[in-house]
Amino acid sequence: MEVVAEAIDLRQMGLRAYAAAAELARKSTAEKNMLIIAIAEALKARTGEILAANQRDLDLAAQNGIDPIWIRDRIALEQRMSGIIADVRKVAELPDPVGDVLLESTLENGLQLIKRRTPLGVLGTIYESRPNVTVDISILALKTSNAVILRGGSDVLNSNMQLTAVLQDVLAQHNFPADAVQYISSTDRRYVSEMLRLYEYIDMIIPRGGNGLHTFCRENSSIPVITGGIGVCHIFVDASARIDKALPVLDNAKTQRPAVCNSMETLLVHESLAAELLPQVVDVLGQAGVTFHAEQRAYDIVGADERVLPASDDDFDTEWYNLTLNLKVVDDVDEAIAHVARHGTQHSDSILTETEANAERFLNEVDSAAVYWNASTRFTDGSAMGMGAEVAISTQKLHARGPMALEELTTYKWIVKGDYTSRS
Repeated sequence: MEVVAEAIDLRQMGLRAYAAAAELARKSTAEKNMLIIAIAEALKARTGEILAANQRDLDLAAQNGIDPIWIRDRIALEQRMSGIIADVRKVAELPDPVGDVLLESTLENGLQLIKRRTPLGVLGTIYESRPNVTVDISILALKTSNAVILRGGSDVLNSNMQLTAVLQDVLAQHNFPADAVQYISSTDRRYVSEMLRLYEYIDMIIPRGGNGLHTFCRENSSIPVITGGIGVCHIFVDASARIDKALPVLDNAKTQRPAVCNSMETLLVHESLAAELLPQVVDVLGQAGVTFHAEQRAYDIVGADERVLPASDDDFDTEWYNLTLNLKVVDDVDEAIAHVARHGTQHSDSILTETEANAERFLNEVDSAAVYWNASTRFTDGSAMGMGAEVAISTQKLHARGPMALEELTTYKWIVKGDYTSRS
């Protein structure tokens, strides 16, 4: 399916999404779960069609000289389809937060107050690459009775359109509004600007992509924006860390999927371990193709290795999206925390240590959405955290922080019950 989009009336899309959200609000949890299971079955049955569309995107990416690591981590679907389908099934099994009572009380005048979870309404999502996001966001939106308008990147247009077609077919077959999931099929960027002004219909904008996209959405949207997903993530190896246990964690955090936002970009090493640990890091991770940018103290230890280059100041503010790793030697946990505060993006940061006091300081003082003790940063993910999927990793502090899954796609309303009660 090579897609050539005609002019798109986004206001009509918004109007249809608004109407679909109202219809979704009348669906029971059982009905929504049956729908989601049917979507999982359809994704499995139509995997061949989906992968054929994805192959067209892969061919175009290769022709355009896209980094093979980016292609593998951000575009290719073949190795991910079984995981995507499993995540969809997981969402069907999770509790539906819509209708949950968060607070209930009765006032002296007899009024009964109930604070109850309710859907946000219509979500607008703008994302780059990663066609699995089309499924993740749609499934979480449907489970929470939200409609969604999707706008993905040009590099995965064929994949996204095929996935959307599958989703809409299942919606229609199960008496759900097909307009609950809509996709902006044009790659013209003017539609992004137009989407950001549809405040009458869209209740929240969720961008997933680079810093430029997030900045553009914050500066141009008339709709509340949840930003995040910019991951300059750190691991600090403290003086008491077990080197034999630390190395596999470092390898996992950098090489498993280097182009994702929760991969490690900077390794901080306590000065007492640096001479022993850094050569092993260069050896082990270097075998996977990692190259290193080292500040002076680290460079003095491993700079003779051709895979190690001197680091510039800008390197420590860079999300590499590839097999590049920054190396820095620090005096203690204080310097490690200070470095993260200066260069981090409040995404995911970890300490490897056997010293509980240092771990607690790091966990308490590092102001990130996810902070780890003796674990890889790669776990900042809705699926890995048992949420089934996620719409984004929020690094903000209002409304939602960290992986945004079911609960984060709800707001709440106050239900007030009286007996023809007037205020005195």
